[in-house]
Amino acid sequence: MKTYALKFTQQIPISMDEAWDFFSSPLNLQKITPPDMRFVVTSDYTQDTKMYAGMIITYKISPLLGIKMNWMTEITHVADRQYFVDEQRFGPYALWHHQHHFKEIPGGIEMTDILNYAIPYSIFGTIANKAFVGKKVKDIFNYRVKAVEQLFGKM
Repeated sequence: MKTYALKFTQQIPISMDEAWDFFSSPLNLQKITPPDMRFVVTSDYTQDTKMYAGMIITYKISPLLGIKMNWMTEITHVADRQYFVDEQRFGPYALWHHQHHFKEIPGGIEMTDILNYAIPYSIFGTIANKAFVGKKVKDIFNYRVKAVEQLFGKM
């Protein structure tokens, strides 16, 4: 099985407290996900719910051709105001390991996403990644950059 690694870095003109409050709330993920994904958190959390190691989050997504899928991730690691990691437990990927890192910089914070993922189905997964999945994943993260800039501004 082939795995893929992507890294995205963004500087945001907000405090660490503001960044952590926003990004550590599972419900805010919907605000920075492209609308065509029809992303909905189905876990019974409120806006005040903050993530913790062991937390399970369930979603409905439509990543391709409007086909609805269930997705479940677990927050496996949390270091307050430093980083957290989510890993897929059930969903469209053979592997999904997503690290979210936060670092204070002059004038704001630097947020870095490190994603490792794999597509199931052996050679067919490799072909699918080259044909459309890899582009779709990059498009999702590029959308997030723009959505975060709209919410918090740009450095």
